[in-house]
Amino acid sequence: MKSRHDQLVRLIALFKLFKAASLIALGVGAFNLIHKDVASVIEHWIAAWGLDPGNRFLDAALSRASSLSPDQIKKLGVGSFIYAGLFLTEGIGLWLLRRWAEWLTIIITSSLVPIEIFEIHRHSTPVKWVVLAINVAIVGYLVYRIRSRGNEPRRS
Repeated sequence: MKSRHDQLVRLIALFKLFKAASLIALGVGAFNLIHKDVASVIEHWIAAWGLDPGNRFLDAALSRASSLSPDQIKKLGVGSFIYAGLFLTEGIGLWLLRRWAEWLTIIITSSLVPIEIFEIHRHSTPVKWVVLAINVAIVGYLVYRIRSRGNEPRRS
């Protein structure tokens, strides 16, 4: 039974590591865009991926991205790396089955839930609801896991 719970924690770790990798890619991409024409780079990628340039979502993203200043792009890159560092710490600690990582994940993930709810209130999308549900499930499971272990000896 314990190994099944450990596997679930490692699945959460993989989720956190995936988020870290995605944020690292975003950060690198942001820093590569600092002194470039963002709109033309995005248009190039839309064409390269064979996406419909007339799509309203792509058009809105292109409009929003092209209005970003180099300073805003730099802040996006730095913020991505900071969050990636947090997710890497959580993911590696969870993979190693460390109790401190479970607590860190509970604290960080639950602290972001109000922001996610605010974002859903501002503009609800199915993706935002799924992310909220996953994060609430992660927090709930980790709290259950910590409480159910009770007085077991700790692994740092």
